[in-house]
Amino acid sequence: MFTFTTLASGSLGNAALVSCGETHILLDAGISAKRLTAGLAELGVKPHQLSAILLTHEHSDHVSGLRVFTKKAGAPIYATPPTCREWYRKNQCDQVKDLFQPLEAGAGTQIGALWVESFPTPHDAAGSVGWSIAGEGGRMVLCTDLGHITEPVRRAVAGCDLLVCETNHDEDWVRTGPYPYYLKQRILGDYGHLSNETGAELAAFAVENGTRSVILAHLSQTNNTPVRACHTVALRLLAMDCNPERDISLSVAPYDTLGSTWSPKEVSVC
Repeated sequence: MFTFTTLASGSLGNAALVSCGETHILLDAGISAKRLTAGLAELGVKPHQLSAILLTHEHSDHVSGLRVFTKKAGAPIYATPPTCREWYRKNQCDQVKDLFQPLEAGAGTQIGALWVESFPTPHDAAGSVGWSIAGEGGRMVLCTDLGHITEPVRRAVAGCDLLVCETNHDEDWVRTGPYPYYLKQRILGDYGHLSNETGAELAAFAVENGTRSVILAHLSQTNNTPVRACHTVALRLLAMDCNPERDISLSVAPYDTLGSTWSPKEVSVC
């Protein structure tokens, strides 16, 4: 069975597991090795059973646990060449460097029972990408950490069964909130993060093109709430005559606990 589960999702740490049969892929490692190991254990997976680790980019909330965790996992790590270089520049760890399998943005490869393919995302990181992963009976797309929606993003999202969609912040909350000016500009910029409103547009595009499950992800704990993000997206879907309580599955990934497990044949609503 093809499944997807978030281990953590938010500005303080991100990780998720995609599985299909005996193939298990960790998407990002932005929480401690201890938490990664515990989260995987809840899903019945041990670190050494991982087939691969995929990285979206090198920011700490996506890689902070990587160095220690690879001592247990030892799985190949797929990331773009710029991400590999930048991670090594910051960490100087040959043990991890030897596990890197550089993969250009837009390229794909077969990993066990899963086909994985990256696509470029506009973010202030080296070689930032999202991931499209296809397995038994479906395809999911992880699309977080991007400042605006581009044509490569639309192409990747179109036709997916599950969209993991960034709704990082409420724009007004960022503008009036406690962050310093430079950080507000970064978040709101073209290479920052998607707001609730822009994330809602991406979700609407996906649903128009066949998506029936949307998980809202990478929410800021300062500038957003799950209720606010879900409400904004739900209103946009209702405006296009899509009832999120009837026609699709709409949910929000928890900040620091396991989310609900998605599979192509299962539906749970927000």
